[in-house]
Amino acid sequence: QVQLVESGGGLVPAGGSLSLSCAASGSGFPNNVMGWYRQAPGKQRELVAIISSGGSTNYADSVKGRFTISRDNAKRTVYLQMNNLKADDTAVYHCNYRALSLGRNYEYWGRGTEVTVSS
Repeated sequence: QVQLVESGGGLVPAGGSLSLSCAASGSGFPNNVMGWYRQAPGKQRELVAIISSGGSTNYADSVKGRFTISRDNAKRTVYLQMNNLKADDTAVYHCNYRALSLGRNYEYWGRGTEVTVSS
């Protein structure tokens, strides 16, 4: 089992910045992918950004150039630096952890942290 705890959400004006963190605890896997997804009111959960344990990243088109994902493997923590925030970025941001081990997929979610961007 992997437990994920997010922090760093809040209220920010449009054009502002926020930094999110997600710390993993419990048992895990050396090769994994951690990332951020978000869910706005009335919408489906969508990918924001993911990063592998080797450092490969992938971003949603809507956040490219504004958001940066990074991780500290020693601390088992993933970060999301969000700059030039827009009202459309308002959502609950969930941390995600995925791994494949011995042919079995493992996936865990954090409870989420709310980000509100005022226009």
